[in-house]
Amino acid sequence: MQENTRPTSVSNESRDQKKPFKGTGKNHEKAQSEVKYDDKPVVEPEKLETKQEIQPEATPDLQLTQRLPMFQEYILELINNNYSRETVDNYKRDLGIFASFLDFEKISFADVDKLKISKYKEYLRSGKYLEYLLELRRKSALTPGKARRISENKKSNPNASKRVSMYSGRLGSRSVNRMLSALRSYLKFLIDIDYKNLPLPPDAIKMIKTERKETQVAEFSELVKLIEAPEVFETKKLVKIRNRAMLELLFSTGMRISELTNLNREDLKISGSGNITEAKIYIMGKGKKQRFVYLTPRCITYLERYLYTRSDKFPALFIPYRGLHAGTGNPYVVRVSTNYWQYKIKEYRVRLGIIVPTSAHSLRHGFATYLAEKGASASAIQKLLGHESLQTTSKYLHASDRFAENVHEKYHPLKK
Repeated sequence: MQENTRPTSVSNESRDQKKPFKGTGKNHEKAQSEVKYDDKPVVEPEKLETKQEIQPEATPDLQLTQRLPMFQEYILELINNNYSRETVDNYKRDLGIFASFLDFEKISFADVDKLKISKYKEYLRSGKYLEYLLELRRKSALTPGKARRISENKKSNPNASKRVSMYSGRLGSRSVNRMLSALRSYLKFLIDIDYKNLPLPPDAIKMIKTERKETQVAEFSELVKLIEAPEVFETKKLVKIRNRAMLELLFSTGMRISELTNLNREDLKISGSGNITEAKIYIMGKGKKQRFVYLTPRCITYLERYLYTRSDKFPALFIPYRGLHAGTGNPYVVRVSTNYWQYKIKEYRVRLGIIVPTSAHSLRHGFATYLAEKGASASAIQKLLGHESLQTTSKYLHASDRFAENVHEKYHPLKK
């Protein structure tokens, strides 16, 4: 793909464009067959069958959910209540894991009691759920239809057998509570529809005690190095330019990684000459809340540099050049995934030797922390982060260790 001398302006035609993306140019990333992001392998699109979908190895089989009465009706209720697609998918997954527990224990839904819920917690915390789901997946692969599909995949992708889960399987207290919360919600739905033979009330499911952890934020100089890391570590020019623009945009706006990946080019105000003419974006955030986020001049510079490389008609602001999404050619699917981006940030952090665990959400924490250190009010940061409650924002306003040390040295009454 040749680079344009000027960025393509955004038009309404991009919504209807169905021309396949041809990501075979020398400036594109190589397929990362052995790397797996959230159990989704990244492989070359030309090695995939048309419309072939590879399911994550640890995803509960849909047949398991047949153990849960009125499960499909519950999912429909979530959709009708305007829950986001991501939230609905999370409930499906979490309840699917509970269904796998029923299968593991060889019990029916009607047999669930408080003792079984205690066993379910152990099933999650010990990682047994992952072992059992993988065992079920291996057994299901022995059926004729699926065996043929796996055989075809092995021929097309010799590294498919090397894929491993990025999860150890042992869930922390907050993850377990999220699973229990999904089960509570499901039981409440059964009560609302007057379902008979409910095994136990929702309030009988007790949350487990969570550990209190103070989220650490890397030093500002380390975050700057992380933002600039693509220039150092990426060898492909297009990947380098795109990833630098994404990191700059994350830290400039403090937006969530899901909000970033859902952006379209039409969300930016771009002039006919291809320049960004307005330093703010109106986005749809968590809980379908809308807000403005703001671009720094530095961020605009790197975004415009990235837009100069785009000669396609895909609507997404950030697109992959290789992989499952790029291989579809579907204009509404060709979009950099959050899993890829979480993986790249971790890779940059490790290669830079940053000790403090840093993720995409850590950049959001850093955005709030360093704004507060510069004197920004909590209410202003609340609006920028898109929080409904100031109490939620307060979790982001912890000071860095160096700032706390400086305050201690400056204000302690017995320092001399």
